[in-house]
Amino acid sequence: MRIRIIDAFTDTAFAGNPAAVLLLPAGPWPSDRWLQQVATEMNLSETAFAKPLNEELLNEEPLGEEPPNEDPDAWALRWLTPALEVDLCGHATLATVHLLHTTGALHGSSVRFESRSGTLRAEVAADGSITLDFPANPPQEVPVPEGLAEILGAPIGAAHDTGALGDLLVELADERTVRTLRPDQTRLRALTGLRGVIVTAAPDGAAADYDFVSRWFGAGVDVGEDPVTGSAHTALAPLWAARLGRTELTGRQLSARGGSVLARLDGDRVLLTGRAVTVLDGELTSAAS
Repeated sequence: MRIRIIDAFTDTAFAGNPAAVLLLPAGPWPSDRWLQQVATEMNLSETAFAKPLNEELLNEEPLGEEPPNEDPDAWALRWLTPALEVDLCGHATLATVHLLHTTGALHGSSVRFESRSGTLRAEVAADGSITLDFPANPPQEVPVPEGLAEILGAPIGAAHDTGALGDLLVELADERTVRTLRPDQTRLRALTGLRGVIVTAAPDGAAADYDFVSRWFGAGVDVGEDPVTGSAHTALAPLWAARLGRTELTGRQLSARGGSVLARLDGDRVLLTGRAVTVLDGELTSAAS
């Protein structure tokens, strides 16, 4: 069984966010234990598992709201961290679309995924860029949790709940504060009820070619700092669209690897655009069970 590692939200190898991707045959899923073992072995923030949906799956309980059908470009998709399965992942979805496109597994330019977050769609443009159609998670301001400023090591301007996304979105003073942040990861992981913590700020200087900056720390999913977090932009885009008065934005994630996400707010959806690069193509010798 072939497994690839693909850098997402970048057009350069060894940048962006790496995801492992396995394309599985149609039929029942391998055991959850095997999926988790593979994701743990890969030890990346997410490993994506995709399998085609077709008539042979009609009696299987669908992951999303729509039932499986015979659409050749419809797939079931799951994401696992080294510790657990998650409900939504942007960069591993983008990596999966890239793999389907570059290997000829797509019959057209669009693909539909059934997932734990319902139906997700993606489109491959003529230039190879990929746009993901994800549900928006507009943030709602909440009181700053007690002790969070000390945990992050920086003053907090405001904190926001992100609804179904499960992240706490925190506004900091400026780009430099976001870039140099060194949170107490042990105490961050002790926060309960969160998938992760997003920190964000406006750029330093008017000459920047991005509209906001961010970083993401996976407090609740056993991920330290994620290099580029597509799903976080489903909350970041609504926040900054309201601040800047426009719906098309560019976010820059300031991890060590770095990456850019083009985001467009479209009603209750966020369209996330990026590129990806395959950096490893190998063979997984442990059979699915």
